[in-house]
Amino acid sequence: MEPGERAEIEAILGHTFSRPELLERALTHRSFRASDSSCTHNEQLEFLGDAVIGLLVGEFLVREFPAWSEGPLSKTRARLASARSLAEVGRRLNLGRFLRLGPGEEKTGGRAKPTLLANAYEALVAALFLDAGLDAPARFLRESLILPAIGRSPESLAASDYKSALQEWLQARGFSLACYRIVAETGPDHAKTFLIEIEAAGRVLARCSGASKKEAEQAVAARALERLREETPTETPARA
Repeated sequence: MEPGERAEIEAILGHTFSRPELLERALTHRSFRASDSSCTHNEQLEFLGDAVIGLLVGEFLVREFPAWSEGPLSKTRARLASARSLAEVGRRLNLGRFLRLGPGEEKTGGRAKPTLLANAYEALVAALFLDAGLDAPARFLRESLILPAIGRSPESLAASDYKSALQEWLQARGFSLACYRIVAETGPDHAKTFLIEIEAAGRVLARCSGASKKEAEQAVAARALERLREETPTETPARA
């Protein structure tokens, strides 16, 4: 790896390597070894990086969202650490430019392949960890992966779990937890429909139905959260 290229990738990572061979290894695909049998490819670093990402993303979520239960935490960690998510970050950081590939991968567009980008991201996280401990990969993950995913709304991380998102919204503004009540059950036992209302922020906010209690609760939580956000887009409501 040329010094200028190394400096460029180190600027992206926010870290200067004391062991630059780790950086080179993290960017070396196994196909490159066919043309240079003396080099070591990045598959072991991918394995380690996967574990480091899981640990650090989990630690961030537990610290930043103390009200979340295990379900939303697990779901959000899996979403952030998924191959698709890591490939998107790798593409945004233009990691493909730095990959060392064999001729076959080069000809078939390996620099843009999602799998190779995700693997390179994992390997780079592992290289940071081996070179400098947990602080360096924690900073890189926070800046490149976690904070862009959060955006303006932390609740968007668990958007598919509207009950948890609503709970986080309410607690952040000093309200009590939402109360869900079954208003009616209709239909035969094998095909019931549940009508559920939700009380939050001191009043009944919505009613929704679903084919199960869980489905109806998620629907009514989504409706309540939408209404609260529309009513208070920039202001924090008073305590109930």
